[in-house]
Amino acid sequence: MKKGIGKAHSKIILLGEHSVVYGYPAIAVPLKNIEIECEILESKTNFCCNENDTLSVAIFTALKYLKKEKEKIKYSIKSEIPTKRGMGSSAAVSIAAVRAVFDYFNQKIETDLLEKLVNVAETTAHQNPSGLDAKTCLSEKPIKFIKNKGFSYIDINLGAYLVIADSGIYGNTREAVEKVRNLGENAKEPLKNLGELTEKFESLIKNKFETEKVKKIGQIMTNANDELKKIGVTIEKTEMLVEKALENGASGAKISGGGLGGCIIALCKSQKIAEKVKKILIENGAINIWIEKI
Repeated sequence: MKKGIGKAHSKIILLGEHSVVYGYPAIAVPLKNIEIECEILESKTNFCCNENDTLSVAIFTALKYLKKEKEKIKYSIKSEIPTKRGMGSSAAVSIAAVRAVFDYFNQKIETDLLEKLVNVAETTAHQNPSGLDAKTCLSEKPIKFIKNKGFSYIDINLGAYLVIADSGIYGNTREAVEKVRNLGENAKEPLKNLGELTEKFESLIKNKFETEKVKKIGQIMTNANDELKKIGVTIEKTEMLVEKALENGASGAKISGGGLGGCIIALCKSQKIAEKVKKILIENGAINIWIEKI
């Protein structure tokens, strides 16, 4: 049977949530071991596009580009990426879907075209995405993003471990962004602080002679979580998970993404500490945990 396969990996925001909306930088990291796979198969009926479904839109966008809109196909998905957790599930599924459609028709696709088609699908599904998720889910390297200025690649290479823990509660980016906007002047100072922490992180990373980088970056992450708490986007469960990670040896911990649920991330200087933090977080209600070298 004829089939096409496409894969993509996940991503996580390391620093810069919410402040990125106001012109400060954000740093996003690809999670290359957390993957999604889309399979395109022959079908007895034409493919029907659902404009409210990102995956469906991505498949149709690829079919339209290839002038194959009336093709009889169906799809299946295998995903390790949870939805609505700030891990780029929408962008990753779009990437995997476009790759699978091109593979089905034995067509090669360059990264620039892939990104363009994915952004068409993401815009249809999400109106006005920044493009950061798609860029990071396509990248092998961490990315710095500044609104209206664009993207650049950065090297992190700390030799440390990032524990990503799913709180089990859907994040709500739209509600969180609205909540911050409604704070008005009261949000200005925490947002400025978040921006400065991201810049401080980048400066540390670039300094080859800096000692105790993991400890200092961990502190930046924890400080960022305190600022995110001030703008009201942390919740009781994520705060508890952050606290447990810090109590058990993490160098730093914070929420990641829009907040009001979603994931927390913890930076650990060794795999042994990361495994201990993982165990503790599972015991305290995290429903899924990944460890990535960073």
